[in-house]
Amino acid sequence: MQYQKIGNTDIEISRVILGCGNFGGIGSIPSLFGQGENEEQAHEILDAAVRLGITTFDTADGYGGGRSETYIGNWLNKCDEKVRSNIVLSSKTYNPMFIGDSKGLSKERISKKIDGTLHRLGIKQLDMYLSHEMDNETPLEETLSCFNELQKSGKIRAYGASNIDCEQLEKSISICENLNLNRYEWVQNSMSLLNYSEAEKVLQICSKYGLGFTPYSPLAGGWLTGKYQQGLDYERGSRMTLRPEPYGNFVRHQDSISDGLNSMRKISKERFGNISIAGLSLAWLLSDRRITGIIIGPRKSEHFEPIHEALNTRLNETDRIDLANLFPLL
Repeated sequence: MQYQKIGNTDIEISRVILGCGNFGGIGSIPSLFGQGENEEQAHEILDAAVRLGITTFDTADGYGGGRSETYIGNWLNKCDEKVRSNIVLSSKTYNPMFIGDSKGLSKERISKKIDGTLHRLGIKQLDMYLSHEMDNETPLEETLSCFNELQKSGKIRAYGASNIDCEQLEKSISICENLNLNRYEWVQNSMSLLNYSEAEKVLQICSKYGLGFTPYSPLAGGWLTGKYQQGLDYERGSRMTLRPEPYGNFVRHQDSISDGLNSMRKISKERFGNISIAGLSLAWLLSDRRITGIIIGPRKSEHFEPIHEALNTRLNETDRIDLANLFPLL
């Protein structure tokens, strides 16, 4: 495993981060709460992650309506101190936790939600806290000031933003400078070989200001594993059967994606000892040192194998360019 400090903090994270969005639900969708991994299955995945050297877990109060945080907290409670002391926890807030719950990033809401997160995780201080989405109804000044207050009170060590665009990020940095506030330390946006153009723009800003960057969905919801093939039904329980909406653009470009994956297999065989296309996709991200860590969401023990491959594969700049050129800018 590789480790790296995030942003300008002293927080060291594993460069592979365990995403826990399927614990007790499928993301933050209330209609899917109670699905995904049950607590026993979640604990098995957490155990497997630690065996691989993963020290950093990413969750959110909206994942499974709080179940994800609860499962992690219960797992931590049964771990010995040596394991527990090495774990770095990241959580997020914005989405409703139940039907009828509020959403957003107002000071009142964040101040309430952080206490619930700390309680469910069974901790007194959260290492990393993120806004899960941007809130157009709440002034950025209010949200940023609230995160700073949480730092001063000792409830969080650092904060970041997920699903933020270039304009919002630049504005946030400017506000923090003008108000003498601590700024975001990292950004968590979607990025993979199938959608890297917009992420690259944000990544350049992060690099300019010394912020960390931890992309989620590095396998594009499973599309970079090759399991979604034309003419075949989607696997039951997969993202394409439970939550297909984010991947509509991939469906529309399925022919070109299929061609790109076939070319990937050829490159893998010729240059990298025939590792899986999933492993090569992860290695492509990890080979960019501007990326602090990637968030993966394995649902079975065998899903960890591409991570092993990626950590043991080195790409040069020619490899990176060749792989990126295999796919259209979707």
